Amino acid sequence: MNEGFLLVLSAPSGCGKTTILRQVMADLSGLSFSVSHTTRKPRLGEENGRDYHFVSPEQFIALRDQQPAGFLEWAEVHGNFYGTSRQEVAQRLRAGADVILDIDVQGAAQVRNNAEPVTVFIAPPSLEELERRLRGRGTESEENLQRRLANAAQEMEAAPAYTYLIVNDKLEEAVLALKSVIIAERCRRRR
Repeated sequence: MNEGFLLVLSAPSGCGKTTILRQVMADLSGLSFSVSHTTRKPRLGEENGRDYHFVSPEQFIALRDQQPAGFLEWAEVHGNFYGTSRQEVAQRLRAGADVILDIDVQGAAQVRNNAEPVTVFIAPPSLEELERRLRGRGTESEENLQRRLANAAQEMEAAPAYTYLIVNDKLEEAVLALKSVIIAERCRRRR
């Protein structure tokens, strides 16, 4: 059995990354979503163990400080911690799954320093469209919304460091683009 590959997927909040990823995972077999640990509170409809492993800041720090390193990557984003279990990812890769990490640009940089992932950045068509999408969610205070928009502008500057760039202007095209990346990488690795 061949070992799977690691796919890092990043995007500013509100770009549709989760929607794209759910459609791709429903259509392609052999993908495994790495569930990150976070200290943020669950949003409506999110489930512990499916969307994130929701933990306290104290639990997160204990996991982070495990030796050997408990997290492949970790970061503080929007006042909360996020991290990816090194052990969980390694087990899935050895089992032959292609593992997808849905992480921010800070985490992606850490993973690039520790592994050789395929990286994909999903961008909005414009920052104005991103603001419209975030406001449409109705889940953020004005202060949090402004912070997310400022962070998005900074995150967009990291896009050139990624292997692939997908602009989510039309959902169907963005889904097709991500599927194409995964299929192409599978073909490349079989050589």
